[in-house]
Amino acid sequence: MAPPRLRHLAVVVGAALLARRALRRRIARSPLWPLPALPEPISGHSRRRPTAVRRLLVTERVTVAEGVVQLRLEGKGLPRWRPGAHLDLVLPSGLVRQFSLCGDPDDPGSYTVATRLVEDGRGGSREVHERLRVGTEIEVRGPRNRFPLVEAEAYVFVAGGIGITPVLPMVRSLAASGAGWRLLYGGRSRASMPFLDEIEKLGADGDRVTVVAQDEAGHPDTAAALAGVAPGTAVYCCGPEPLMDAVTAALPEGRTPHLERFSAATTDAAGSAAFEVELHRSGRTVRVAAGQSVLAAVREELPHVAYSCEQGFCGTCQQRVLEGEIDHRDELLTDDERGDSMLICVSRCRGGRLVLDL
Repeated sequence: MAPPRLRHLAVVVGAALLARRALRRRIARSPLWPLPALPEPISGHSRRRPTAVRRLLVTERVTVAEGVVQLRLEGKGLPRWRPGAHLDLVLPSGLVRQFSLCGDPDDPGSYTVATRLVEDGRGGSREVHERLRVGTEIEVRGPRNRFPLVEAEAYVFVAGGIGITPVLPMVRSLAASGAGWRLLYGGRSRASMPFLDEIEKLGADGDRVTVVAQDEAGHPDTAAALAGVAPGTAVYCCGPEPLMDAVTAALPEGRTPHLERFSAATTDAAGSAAFEVELHRSGRTVRVAAGQSVLAAVREELPHVAYSCEQGFCGTCQQRVLEGEIDHRDELLTDDERGDSMLICVSRCRGGRLVLDL
């Protein structure tokens, strides 16, 4: 016979099991079961899902033009993407930089990006060129798409140098579907223009592609390329700021091109008035000085808040705004996004107080 202490323990355990079963039966019979879904947090605002983070392996590195390297990043079960999408690369130093995807959207095992070395840049392109080699593992976020290929009757593309990277998958897709498209592709020289051979082959079945090398023919004539563009034609441009300005100026009043920047427009995060920012979920309030960005003030309290360009063109620091009037100073967010969110690296408050979902 078992000792009294063990018999007592068995009785206690048995009683607990019977009580649990009885509780389950009562819950199952309750008119309140299953429980209703909880309401969305914070005045009905649903929080954005965090961008997926993965670690991919550099399996191929190819020089595709003077000063331009292409990287193949491999992983398993990668999400599909659509032309115009980009990937955030978290570089070994911790810098985060955005690169347009220029490979095959249907390839579930790899992403392809390309970047030009910018000698006087902020260090991101140099780090890619000098530190990312075959066998390097790198953290990536995304993909995200703020430059989507919209439905249109026809398409005109204007690309400058490395600005061809988001345009290339678009042109491939349209060429395969038989849609109408034209491309004006400019660069310093033919040797410096990545993917030039493929672009010319894609446009070989007609007068679709115009290549303008600056050392041969000067700057591209955007006004001529966009003269008489039909109302149903979508116009896309990616390249340096002067090229963006020229394309915008060449279109009739009221026509807006789709723009993708790889450098920021002139933006100022400073302001003449200070204001307060309440961090709703954290229960803290920070003061943003007149010469300080919201991002800088917020990161003093929440150093984990993600950011990258600090110039209002990458979208990494986008945050939901619960209360307050926003002084938008970016050129990235859509009108819908501006209704309840802001890029805290450049945008500010029109009044004395903002409430962020942080």
